[in-house]
Amino acid sequence: MTTSLDSFRTRRSIAAGGKSYVYFSLQAAEKKGLSGLSRLPFSLKILLENLLRHEDGKTVRADDIRGVVRWLDERRSDREIAFRPARVLMQDLTGVPAVVDLAAMRDAMKNLGGDPEKINPLAEVDLVIDHSVMVDNFGARNSFKKNVEIEYQRNQERYAFLRWGQKAFANFRVVPPGTGICHQVNLEYLAQTVWTRSAKEKGRTVNYAFPDTLVGTDSHTTMVNGLSVLGWGVGGIEAEAAMLGQPISMLIPEVVGFRLSGKLREGVTATDLVLTVTQMLRKKGVVGKFVEFFGPGLDELALEDRATISNMAPEYGATCGFFPIDRETLRYLKATARKPTRVALVEKYAKAQGIFRKSGAADPVFTDMIALDMNDVEPSLAGPARPQDRVALSNASQAFLTALSSTYGKKGEEDRRVPVAGADFTLGHGDIVIAAITSCTNTSNPSVMIGAGLVAQKAVARGLTVRPWVKTSLAPGSQVVTDYLARSGLDKALDKLGFSLVGYGCTTCIGNSGPLPDPIARAIDESDLVEADRKSVV
Repeated sequence: MTTSLDSFRTRRSIAAGGKSYVYFSLQAAEKKGLSGLSRLPFSLKILLENLLRHEDGKTVRADDIRGVVRWLDERRSDREIAFRPARVLMQDLTGVPAVVDLAAMRDAMKNLGGDPEKINPLAEVDLVIDHSVMVDNFGARNSFKKNVEIEYQRNQERYAFLRWGQKAFANFRVVPPGTGICHQVNLEYLAQTVWTRSAKEKGRTVNYAFPDTLVGTDSHTTMVNGLSVLGWGVGGIEAEAAMLGQPISMLIPEVVGFRLSGKLREGVTATDLVLTVTQMLRKKGVVGKFVEFFGPGLDELALEDRATISNMAPEYGATCGFFPIDRETLRYLKATARKPTRVALVEKYAKAQGIFRKSGAADPVFTDMIALDMNDVEPSLAGPARPQDRVALSNASQAFLTALSSTYGKKGEEDRRVPVAGADFTLGHGDIVIAAITSCTNTSNPSVMIGAGLVAQKAVARGLTVRPWVKTSLAPGSQVVTDYLARSGLDKALDKLGFSLVGYGCTTCIGNSGPLPDPIARAIDESDLVEADRKSVV
């Protein structure tokens, strides 16, 4: 922690969970000249706190702080500010180069006669190994074990290097393979909503409390916005700069308020909701902007549903999709075994700062607004090519036929079937050849995953089976998913249909679905078939 100049005299203390914490009070700042800041969107209040805490007269000046409040005048700004996230999240493909750079810096320090041990990340860094598993084996109960063995064989040198990095560097943790998707691990374990850090001041230890913020080297870092953690995806250079304590330069953003009302009807899922939200925001145009959700509908949304919506911020084009702290945030923190002292701190800090959402309170001021009554959401799927291309489930068949003709130039071929060598079945346009229960958007949501298990259970009860040409897989975002599927007994039906565990990580979504069986792949290639995969909850 660097000592803030604290021009607005906002330094205060708060007691929670048996400890005393120093924080920079937004309510005090409003009384000290930053009039009107209580009307700001919650996401901008977090940026403002970040500036108050890091005011040094150079990278952050008093006028930068005033500029955030002056945003209220026109609800936009051309002022550039310096944002310092509390931590950095990485996955293995983008994390390895960062560790290489740290190792090179240590080597340079040694060559210059200095102490290489001084080279460490200044912000906490978590690297989750989740992008290297492939679905080589599937449809059997031992698929996970076999895939993990192959993963270690393929990546032995990289994994050994990352293991060395975890031991060598301070503030650097590695979550090993076979654990989960970085965004779900972040949501369920790493994120704290309110972060803490200790520092020595005048010979004594001072504990600081401040909003949990981060940047990540993956676009879907925004999932954690559902837990009221402000963060988004960045490039590797920006992430490394943040890791080394350098601020991220950004304009004070426009903030589009998304008002939710009503509640989802029975049979409509959070996935249907997020596809509708994405379609609306793509049409609105929110690139480079913050999106903040508000309204009475938040009282009807579980945090898991909020995380589903936040996760797809890259698809609707926003920098982030933020939900403020409220009672549901506290419930989730308790349910995911965060320490009671941390939950107590989150509640007390958020209320003291004026960043705790209360039902019926006045709405913040936004640059622009859009609204959705969740009663109007209908079952949907995305495609044929892009996640923002929402199609109502009732129109799926016609949408495919239209795409087959207009997009793929296969007019009149909808009934064409071709033989598969050595098999007693044929393939045609639109046959699903990959069915994967995966994706950080979906597997973080128990209601959706339990729904998949119940569908499987009904299918087995009716004697239904999976077509022989379909490659099936279950690749959840954390081990919690397989735990509750097993405890509910739903794993048995999924296994029977071929949806056995193949790994914990990003598989089909990033092209790691592994090869199709050779006869099927040849039939598709040689006959130029337009096939489908279902990279979601089936």
